[in-house]
Amino acid sequence: MKSDRPEIPRLALDLPERIIKEMSQTIVGKRDVIEDLLVALMAEGHVILEGVPGVAKTWVAKTFAQTLGCSFRRIQFTPDILPADVVGSYVFDQKSGEFKLRRGPIFSNIVLIDEINRGTPKTQSATIEVMQERQVTIEGNTQPVDRPFMVLATINPVEVEGVYPLVTSQLDRCMLRLNVDYPSNNEDLQILENLPEIEKSEVGEATDKNSVLQLISCCENIHVAPQIMEYIANIIRATRTNRGLRLGGSPRAMIHLYKASKARALICKRGYVIPDDVKYLAPKVLGHRLMLTPEAEVEGTQVKDLVDEVLSEVPIPKTEVK
Repeated sequence: MKSDRPEIPRLALDLPERIIKEMSQTIVGKRDVIEDLLVALMAEGHVILEGVPGVAKTWVAKTFAQTLGCSFRRIQFTPDILPADVVGSYVFDQKSGEFKLRRGPIFSNIVLIDEINRGTPKTQSATIEVMQERQVTIEGNTQPVDRPFMVLATINPVEVEGVYPLVTSQLDRCMLRLNVDYPSNNEDLQILENLPEIEKSEVGEATDKNSVLQLISCCENIHVAPQIMEYIANIIRATRTNRGLRLGGSPRAMIHLYKASKARALICKRGYVIPDDVKYLAPKVLGHRLMLTPEAEVEGTQVKDLVDEVLSEVPIPKTEVK
């Protein structure tokens, strides 16, 4: 495969590293999570952050939004929260005698939905339209949200009481599902040694809204060769025919893998996508969308194992970049 390397603007080369450096002032480790958040941001996707309590899921999300210099709102999902609490509603204004729109917290650039699985399916469904179409319909009236728009949803996997399974259509609208794991031994020690400095550190704005939009535009211009497109499509098709899966990847999953791979290439300071970009992101794009067959569940098979199986079976295209 031959392709010319597109020229990457200086902003796109420097800005991701500047964001990572600013976040690292108060976050120890987790560079892979930060990079993946940037991938989703540049590809205009949404992210699920999954991890046990205390591993800094919420802090990572808040710090990420603060570093970007974009508008940010946090929504704490609970069983009694209503769709109107998320998207907004029309409220009667006694002075004017008219109903006026009171916009909900979803009208922000970066929206953190904390413990999204504590919301009822009805409330979860209130985010489906905006996550795909970047608009909200309230009492028949459609209101667009500003770009960039990104939903960061946190999940605590160990909770079993007062939680609801995530709506399948909502899961499919999330580009990445990231596991926020425990720190390593060295990182644990680093947290304790530098705790006073970490607690006193204030995260600044490494960029602004306009620069983020330019970064997204740069990502759109990343080159994807026909062989790489075919490779992505073959991976998705292989999930649909795998015997251990009763639900394979959707066309939206294929588009998300395509866009995320372009963003990953930009993070790596390349103007073109290589197979390693696709292989790195495939488990994070597909893991939360695929469903096991009953037989596979009984055998204790994990979705990750089947994704690895698919990646090992699909031929990797040969690449040659001039």
